[in-house]
Amino acid sequence: MTGLRYVYAVCRPFDAPLQAQLTGVGGAPVKMLAHHGLVAVVSSVPEGDFAEAPLREHLEDLDWLGATARAHQQVVDALTAVTTPLPLRLATVFRDDSGVRVMIESGEEAFRRTLDRLDGRVEWGVKVYIEGGEEPAEAAPAAKPVSGRDYLRQRRNRAQEREDRWRAAERFATRLHGTLAAHAEDSRLHAPQNSALTRGSGHNVLNAAYLVPRAHSEEFVELVDHTKDEEPGMRVELTGPWAAYSFVDPEGRGAGEAAGTGGTGDTSGEAE
Repeated sequence: MTGLRYVYAVCRPFDAPLQAQLTGVGGAPVKMLAHHGLVAVVSSVPEGDFAEAPLREHLEDLDWLGATARAHQQVVDALTAVTTPLPLRLATVFRDDSGVRVMIESGEEAFRRTLDRLDGRVEWGVKVYIEGGEEPAEAAPAAKPVSGRDYLRQRRNRAQEREDRWRAAERFATRLHGTLAAHAEDSRLHAPQNSALTRGSGHNVLNAAYLVPRAHSEEFVELVDHTKDEEPGMRVELTGPWAAYSFVDPEGRGAGEAAGTGGTGDTSGEAE
């Protein structure tokens, strides 16, 4: 196995087969590196792309970054179907197998503790959007103002309608989060997504993750489905099941950070 070692995740040994011909970043085959009773899921990547200097440049290239992230996620998703993986941050790279083994040893206690806590659990994401932009969807076009006073009145009415709609959305999001959190083992509230960066329409008012036992996922999905039509003008979006990215440690930091493996482009296993 030549090239640098790209590490996708750490997990416990498992017997279930991965999907046939699973490939990772750059189309390289995925390998299992066992050490100290743990398994690092790795592939080989070229030094010309993943050494510190070229990697820094690549991380400014959105097309390259997107392709790498998709390949990374493909491997983590395949692992999630057969075991409980602890995903590492995008572009966690070591010089060789020895560097990966050192990473496992240095983070062994944290890896084991987190894997024990997440075993048999998956992450579900739920987002709530206000549909139709800032204006209420049901509002009819305002009549042309006949005077300055009428114009100001219409502006006040539109502002009040927007405020009422935001308050209703916040109440709905708060109520929904409370219901879902009560049916999950843990939850995380993330910052709402910028509407300019989302593919769908609407303003994001809830962006949450829920840790759910895999065996209870069907009930959780049904619970979300039952809420979708509770509040007119709200769109509820469910994603998952994912590896438990948001729950890799009690503070919800990245797996690599929690285990002390270093940052993106880590080459701590680099030979002298």
